Amino acid sequence: MRETAPVTNDVIFDPSLRERLEANLDRHRVVEHLDEGLTQAAVCVIVLDSDAVLHGDDPLLNGESTSDRKRLLADIPQAPVGVELTGSVEGTAGGAAVLLTRRGSKLKDHPGQWALPGGRVDPGETALQAAMREASEEVDLKLTVENLLGRLDDYPTRSGYVISPFVFWIDHQLEPVANPAEVASIHRISIRELTRPDSPRFVKIPESDRPVVQLPVGGDLIHAPTGAVLYQFRAVAFDGNNVRVDELEQPVFAWR
Repeated sequence: MRETAPVTNDVIFDPSLRERLEANLDRHRVVEHLDEGLTQAAVCVIVLDSDAVLHGDDPLLNGESTSDRKRLLADIPQAPVGVELTGSVEGTAGGAAVLLTRRGSKLKDHPGQWALPGGRVDPGETALQAAMREASEEVDLKLTVENLLGRLDDYPTRSGYVISPFVFWIDHQLEPVANPAEVASIHRISIRELTRPDSPRFVKIPESDRPVVQLPVGGDLIHAPTGAVLYQFRAVAFDGNNVRVDELEQPVFAWR
């Protein structure tokens, strides 16, 4: 029987959680979108332990101001009423978590936005190999198939990519380190945070008939594709539900 108990406290990072995630992913029938003329990419959902004190900060970067962060929120569609968004994920660590990165401010595509380690699949490599290579290049994690728990559905993006997400588990022997050329900062987002009662949000935009998915995390809203992948991770791997996300929309600012 699948475990779907509501989460109100930190999720314990232990072998039983690994078994739960792996069993739910093993039951999931992956949907692929590899025949649609899109460029293939791969990302890593990395499950690891976190400490609220050690990993809970989200300080401003060099040369960054609070107004710079809020500027990134300006194009968010239908932000929640009565909730002040700060662009910060401070205070979201604690217990079992997933690794989230803030993209470097000088990157050509989507600077300063939230992301999962990943990138384009190079010629001659599989999506899984690309995911593991990108984890090494971006956050210095040498993942192997021994770390692999399973796979989530492909997510086609508005910018012409199809993203294949893979779920990995790492223990205390591996410690992520940001590559400053690509990653501004690394954050551990508690699974508890992904199960907030106000998550996910689905909002409408005039540019599309599909709902935009938003994941409230700290004082920010994480959108697709990253938000869609994390939502399916929570729904499928953690809750054991049959949820699809490939028809969920991105906000217009992420279409380019």
